[in-house]
Amino acid sequence: MKFIPSINRSFTTLIAISVLTACQPATQSQKEVVRPIKAIQIGSAEKIAGKSFPGVAKATQEVDLSFRVSGTLDKMPVKIGQEVRIGDVLALLDQRDFEVEVANAKAGLASAKAQLKNAKVEYERVLRIQKSDPGAVSQSTIDLRQATFEQADAAKASSEALLNAAEDKLSYATLKAPFDGVIVQRFVDNFQDINSNSAIYRVVDMSKIEMDVNIPENLISNLPYVQNIRVTFDAFPSITIPAKIKEVSNEASQSTRTFQVRIIMEPPAGIDILPGMSGNATGDVIRSTDGNQPVIVPLKSIFSSTDAKTTYVWLYNQDSQTVTKHQVHKGHLIDQGVTITQGLKSGDWIATAGVHFLTEGQKVRLLESEGK
Repeated sequence: MKFIPSINRSFTTLIAISVLTACQPATQSQKEVVRPIKAIQIGSAEKIAGKSFPGVAKATQEVDLSFRVSGTLDKMPVKIGQEVRIGDVLALLDQRDFEVEVANAKAGLASAKAQLKNAKVEYERVLRIQKSDPGAVSQSTIDLRQATFEQADAAKASSEALLNAAEDKLSYATLKAPFDGVIVQRFVDNFQDINSNSAIYRVVDMSKIEMDVNIPENLISNLPYVQNIRVTFDAFPSITIPAKIKEVSNEASQSTRTFQVRIIMEPPAGIDILPGMSGNATGDVIRSTDGNQPVIVPLKSIFSSTDAKTTYVWLYNQDSQTVTKHQVHKGHLIDQGVTITQGLKSGDWIATAGVHFLTEGQKVRLLESEGK
C-alpha cells in the first residue's frame, strides 16, 4: 500500500503531459526536399550553323622513333624538315659489335649442326647393330646414344634461336621510316652513345591534318546534319580548307559539358599546315523541308512505360522549377545518344540523370554545371 500513492502520482503526471502535448499547436510538416537534377537544353540548328569553333592542327600520324638496342650513333643522313618515304634509312648505329655477335652465333650453329650429325650417325649405327644382332648391343648403350642425339638436336635449335636474335639486333641497329612523312625534330647528335628506346627523330605524316573542336552539349544533336565543313588557319586567313568529320566522342566532358569532334582535311598544294597551328572550323546545317528535324538526347534521359510501348522524358519547367513527364517518339540509337523524331523542340529542357527517381510535378533544382 505504500507504493500506490507513487503510482498514482506517476499516472497523474503522464496524463498531464499528454493533455499539454495535445493542447499544443501541430508542428509544421517537414519541408519539401528540392532534388538537384542534371538537365540539358535542346539547341537549335541556327546556333551551330555558321558558328566558328576553335581548334589546333595535329598530324594524322606522329611518332617519336627510337632504336630497340643500345649503341653508338654512326650515321644520321636525314635533317630536320626533310621529307622521307616509308623504309628510308634515318639513322645507323655502329654495327661492328652486332656483326661480331652474328658471326659468333653462326659459328655456334655450325658446331651444333656438326655435333648433331655425329650423334645421329652413332645412334643410327647402334640401332642397325641391334637389329642385325640383338645381343651385340646393350639397351643402355642404345638409350645413351639416343639421349646424346636428342641433346645435340636441342643444342642446334638453341643455336638457331641465338642466331635469329643476333640478326634481329643487327637489324635493330638501323632506324627506318615507318610511313611517309617529314622529320620535324631531332633529339640527339651523331656519334652519341644512346640507350634503347631513346627518342632519335620525330616523324609526322603531313598528307592529312586533323583538328579537334569542342561542340557544346546542347548543340551536339545538330551534328549529323552539318555539311560543308570549312577550316581556316590563323597563318593562312585567306585560304579555306574543306574538311570532314572523322570521329565524335560518345561522352561529354564532365568539366566543360562539350563533345570532342575530330575533323580531318587535306592541305592544299603548296600550303604547309604544321601541327600546333591554330584555326577555326565552321559548317552549314542542312535542315529538312518539313521542319521535323530529329534531335539527339542522351540515352539515360529517356525511360519507358511498364509495357515498354511508350517512351518519355522529364521536361524541366524553369518558371515553376518542376518536372513533367512528357511523351516522345524515339528513332535510332547512335554514338551520341538516341534520336527523338517527335515531342521535343529547340529550347526544351530535359532531365539527363536519375529519371527513374523523379515524380510528376516534383520540385527540382537545376545543377549549374549542367545548365551551362
